[in-house]
Amino acid sequence: MQIKSRVYNKTLYVLLCGELDEYSAKHARETLDEIFLREKFSQIIIDLSELDFMDSTGIGVLIGRYKKMKDKKIPIYICNPSSHAEKIFQMTGLYEIMPKIV
Repeated sequence: MQIKSRVYNKTLYVLLCGELDEYSAKHARETLDEIFLREKFSQIIIDLSELDFMDSTGIGVLIGRYKKMKDKKIPIYICNPSSHAEKIFQMTGLYEIMPKIV
């Protein structure tokens, strides 16, 4: 799992690359928390175009980050989900809390 980020116009862009599963969840959680603390932004866009696989542990990582940012009133949006990620987000209702943008 590789995580890339940058801030542009008060938006934090995060690119998740590889697999977000039980083996990479700890690294992803710690890296995202560090990025969220270090940067200054008013919204987050998570790009899933390079995410090859995500399981329930990965869903938990994203929900945990959503909860942390919700407390700070910072919305999270999802873009470019793979067909696999798209199914997961639709089935679980995650788009209700982290809307998909184009």
